[in-house]
Amino acid sequence: MMRVQNRGNSQPRWLFPFVLTVICLLSVLPLARLAVTGVSSALQGRMGDLLTDAVVWHALYNTLVTSFWGMVAAVILGGAFALLLTLFDIRGKAALGFLFMLPTMIPPQVTALSWIGMTGPSSTLLKALGLAPPLGSPQPLYSIGGIALLFGVQNAPLVFLSLRAGLLALPRDGIEAARLSGASSWQVMKHIILPLSLPGLAAGAAIAFVSCVGNFGIPAILGIPASIYTLPTLIYTKFATFNAGTFGEVSVLSAMIGILSIIGLAVEERVLRGRDYRVIGLTGQAAVFRMNGWRWFAELGLWLTIVVILVMPVTALVASSLAPAYGVPLNLSTATLHAYEEILFRQSITRTAFTNSISLSLATAFGLLVVTVLTGYFLVRSGSRLAPVLAALAEIPYALPGIVLAVALILLFAAPLPIVGISLYGTIWIILIAYFSSFFAVSLKPVVSAFRQIDPSLEEAARLAGADFCRRLTDIIVPLIAPAAGASVILVFLIACNELTVSALLWSAGTQTLGVAIYNLDDSGSFNLASALSVLVVLMVVAMMLVLETMANRLPKGVVPWRS
Repeated sequence: MMRVQNRGNSQPRWLFPFVLTVICLLSVLPLARLAVTGVSSALQGRMGDLLTDAVVWHALYNTLVTSFWGMVAAVILGGAFALLLTLFDIRGKAALGFLFMLPTMIPPQVTALSWIGMTGPSSTLLKALGLAPPLGSPQPLYSIGGIALLFGVQNAPLVFLSLRAGLLALPRDGIEAARLSGASSWQVMKHIILPLSLPGLAAGAAIAFVSCVGNFGIPAILGIPASIYTLPTLIYTKFATFNAGTFGEVSVLSAMIGILSIIGLAVEERVLRGRDYRVIGLTGQAAVFRMNGWRWFAELGLWLTIVVILVMPVTALVASSLAPAYGVPLNLSTATLHAYEEILFRQSITRTAFTNSISLSLATAFGLLVVTVLTGYFLVRSGSRLAPVLAALAEIPYALPGIVLAVALILLFAAPLPIVGISLYGTIWIILIAYFSSFFAVSLKPVVSAFRQIDPSLEEAARLAGADFCRRLTDIIVPLIAPAAGASVILVFLIACNELTVSALLWSAGTQTLGVAIYNLDDSGSFNLASALSVLVVLMVVAMMLVLETMANRLPKGVVPWRS
């Protein structure tokens, strides 16, 4: 009988080829195809025409400016929340942290729509309150500053998470020793806490910048109406006016986005180079400073910020969805549920979008779970020298802007597949593959965290007792990682169901997703319908986050993003 396991290793022989094939299909091949197309375009001389186009340089400038100021806003907002909620005796920390995370979990196009509904002369909410500017006044968000502001709101939670993780790793005994030596709270903050928290702050800033560079939803909603294009929206318009040189042009533009992302991460590395931030001492529980009489002012500031960045925009979104049309004042006589009836029972496109998004999200969440359980097992248990390389390759698609991944998959699947002659481009299957590629790392992280907490001796005892790999998988491994696996499914479903950047370039008639449907409704002038659909999406996001919150105590550390 043929042995199915490697000698001295509890893994079956087929596991490594399986993991290698999955990572090649989801990461290596699409990005290699993108690189080949870009090089080919350059060799054919098409890059020169593109690089002399003033529109491209304006888009590059807009991308840099909005991303930089968006990063600055995110650092100020997210850094303040991280410091106050981690180091000071603020009440209601759990609720504040949960609510502060909501903007980054809400789709960017929904964020843009909610803020449009909150500002400008046509705001239904402002008209109902009698605070709307005079008709004819400009919409302030249709500007570079408006895009940068919403970038900051959208990405501030990323800075919050990164800085909070660094603050929680500070040495408690070193801080206490400084305080016992007579150092004031301000001196401890200035000379110990702030210098040691720089790596977390720099990492959060870099992540925020990269996220801003690849964001499509906010500049599409706010920028295109004002003819302000960033690189992602320029790629979108290039596909809208497709010609023979489009593939070469978008591959070069995608390379620009990728280079900007790499530069952002390189700047972070440069900031931290040559500095040693290792700490000695007990970590894991940050010291808490008492604010005494200032606590009321700090808590008031935090809750007012939540009201401004979350409560007011969502309220404006609900008000817009209840108005019969955009700009009509909301009162008891004009309030109507017509928009909800339209999108739920009459609009076939929105019903199709619901079906597609939920089906794609469920297929992605559960399909990836099967793949990542096997991949995570190999990465943690194999001891192979290739494991770190494969783990890094698995994370590349998620680290890259979604628009770059979408272009790579279009280039890979534009032509019919060899042998079978079937084309995936324009079908729902290419979106599913894109979701698998984009969210592979999201699904993998909780599973890997769970595997690292499992004692290998349990499985080894079962193997010595004669249990094969499938038996150990079903009887030991899967039950032990079940909580993390459940969190993985919910996280992937939550993110995939609200996705726009990837599917914006991949959808066709009949394959619209919720993100695409919201964008198209707004683009066609049906703001109240787009608002109603956005309200339903926000409710779904909150419901999924509450489910994760109830599971938090049973999950490995770090699985639920807003938990310590």
